[in-house]
Amino acid sequence: MKRITTILGIMIIASLVSSGMLVTSKSQVSFASSSNVQNFMNMTEEQRTEAAKNMTQKEKEMVMNEFSKQNSTVNENMSETAMPKDTKPLTGNFVDAGDGFHKAAGVAKVINLADGRTFLRLENLKATNGPDLYVYLSTGKDASDIFNLGKLKGNIGNQNYEIPSGTDLAKYNTVLIWCKAFSTLFGSAKLSSQ
Repeated sequence: MKRITTILGIMIIASLVSSGMLVTSKSQVSFASSSNVQNFMNMTEEQRTEAAKNMTQKEKEMVMNEFSKQNSTVNENMSETAMPKDTKPLTGNFVDAGDGFHKAAGVAKVINLADGRTFLRLENLKATNGPDLYVYLSTGKDASDIFNLGKLKGNIGNQNYEIPSGTDLAKYNTVLIWCKAFSTLFGSAKLSSQ
């Protein structure tokens, strides 16, 4: 087991070095160009998380800034006629993270289909883009108690995420757009039946 752990460690270090990232004696990752930002995104999820732990705040800001310049638009359909007529949908409006940089606008809506499946629909979403963005259902504005619905499909547009059966939406009533690698909130929407 110790040998496997050593081999995996060597493979990760080799991957970081071959991807153009410089590893200093303090294990800090240096990003000298936007091509290194792309290399960061080409890493596995575990490698990104590990690399992010070793980045300076300035390096994290550089990665965030580079991604904020890119947009990805998604336009998925969802028929609201699939909802039972006797229920009011849970909805919420996105609000920014409050730091002046990470922004989100649009509506989050829970839609119940006739076949029993439940979806979270993001409508007219417009968020600052970033690396490693996910959609979470959470108990609040942090990611300490969540249901991970998957990677954000695009920072602009309409998109659908299936909610696992049995999810307690009274408890997990806040939608987060969350950067997993940097543990950073981009925006949130509190769900209610208004």
